[in-house]
Amino acid sequence: MSLEITHREHEGIEILTLNGHLTLGQEDLDFRAELDGMVTAGKIRVALNLSDLHKLDTTGLGTLLFALAKLRKAGGNLAVFNLKPSHIELLTAAKLETVFDAFQGEQDAINSFFPDREVQRYDILEFVESKILKGQKS
Repeated sequence: MSLEITHREHEGIEILTLNGHLTLGQEDLDFRAELDGMVTAGKIRVALNLSDLHKLDTTGLGTLLFALAKLRKAGGNLAVFNLKPSHIELLTAAKLETVFDAFQGEQDAINSFFPDREVQRYDILEFVESKILKGQKS
């Protein structure tokens, strides 16, 4: 399955919705090309909506790390929101749960770019603890 990327802007923040797979191959190359174009255009504050991202592998995770580094180097940042349990499991397995600014909803992701706004971060630790407790009950 390919990766479809839709753009929109809200409060000066680029909102990208990823639909499909972000995996080794054309999908991660397409995402990197999209990111390069955005950075060149000066669009360096990006929030990624992952609600429709059906598959994320380690290459896709590496691509997200690349995006984060590239945006920060350009003076911007990357926020991710609407993560699925499988995304969180991959982040925690790779020990990268604290690297990304993760949020439950779009408005919190947008607010993270504004220091004077209150932000509710996604509690990945709470998710991990709930998985551990479920495993203990089984």
